[in-house]
Amino acid sequence: MADPGSRAFPSRALALLALLGAASMTWYHLGFFLPRMLQLRAESGVSAGYSFGDDFYPIWLSIRQWRAEHTDLYSAQMTREIQSGLFGRPLDPHNPNDPPSDYRQFAYPAFTDLLLWPTASLDFPTLRVVLIILLPALTIASIWLWMLALDWHLNPLEFSLLTVLTLCTYELLEAFFAEQPGLLVNFFLAAGSLALRRNRLVLAGAILSLTLIKPQMSALALLYLLLWSLSDRRRIRFLIGFLAVTGTLLLSSMWIWPGWIMAWTRILFGYHRYAMPPLISVLLGSGTHPSVGLALIGLCLALGVLLAWRNRRADAVSPRFWLTLSLLLAIASVALLPGQAVYDHVILIPAILLLLRYHRELRVSGPVPRALLSIAVAVLVWPWISSFLLIASRPLLGARFYSTPIFTLPIRTAASLPFMALALLAYALRIIPSRHRELA
Repeated sequence: MADPGSRAFPSRALALLALLGAASMTWYHLGFFLPRMLQLRAESGVSAGYSFGDDFYPIWLSIRQWRAEHTDLYSAQMTREIQSGLFGRPLDPHNPNDPPSDYRQFAYPAFTDLLLWPTASLDFPTLRVVLIILLPALTIASIWLWMLALDWHLNPLEFSLLTVLTLCTYELLEAFFAEQPGLLVNFFLAAGSLALRRNRLVLAGAILSLTLIKPQMSALALLYLLLWSLSDRRRIRFLIGFLAVTGTLLLSSMWIWPGWIMAWTRILFGYHRYAMPPLISVLLGSGTHPSVGLALIGLCLALGVLLAWRNRRADAVSPRFWLTLSLLLAIASVALLPGQAVYDHVILIPAILLLLRYHRELRVSGPVPRALLSIAVAVLVWPWISSFLLIASRPLLGARFYSTPIFTLPIRTAASLPFMALALLAYALRIIPSRHRELA
């Protein structure tokens, strides 16, 4: 039975408003935002290739090319072939309107292709249809798995509304359109976390090792879990499961693609040439020296490592453990993920679920968390409200509808959400564990 104190949707009227907001955001994204982006892309001369599913395309094509011609995953030839599929032609380094010439190169660990090898059995248009069904289904499953892992229970109506609202966020809609592999990482994180909760430690380590297909999403969380497993001999089974699967993936991929680790490392060091810096650096603005952003990123990562070390002995059923894990995922969203990768903010799902669960405790704990909670709610609901108002006022706005200040209103808070989650999780980590000790 649902916890009465945790109800996020207390009335049918609010449920209807939630559905209206979710529908408005979906309509805005599919009916206005994406067509506008595709129009701008066409005007830049790079619109003849795939756009729907473009994030999965490099994985699919690299598997295909290796099977057909043994093309090096990280070679310039592979990059040109990926660009030809996505843009209709290779990018021209002499064309000032083109992105950098190494844009969209294959940037995943080689074992990503090993894990997703069966996808190349389908042609890409068919695969896109399969993925647009599979990825949302896995995301719904991941929400359910996270709630089980966090030991939070809602009734079917509440869960359905929460799921619909989550799927109809700008971040998730972007992820679904791009068919972003980060959605797989989120599913592995949720499934591995539930295995942890149920003390299936070998299974948890094995599943969580699969998140290394995008290590920037899970690196801090994995560091914490490895420290956690080493802090108690009874937890060493997690390390065994993690190392067994990770070792198998590394050795298998090295057997198929010798030397891939060095090639992949070179790709990572050049990633900054065409990707935005992490959100912390973006927040500072272009007028700030890059070293300031790097220093702040280093400070956040150092604090994350310190947090992981201090809470390494927390029990896997305690609020401290789950708040620490969620906080480390939130730190990764602002310090490790590129600024444009809002689709990878799917790793904030456990943070938002925890904050929804403990919102009453935060509200009564003082004016600062209460104010932060109010701001966070405004940030969270703004896209749904603004998209409805924008669509409703379109006849009145005329040509001004597509002006940047007005047209981008529903996505203005996308970069703010991770910082709000960080601040509230930090307060929750100070308040919630002590409250639960008092109750015990």
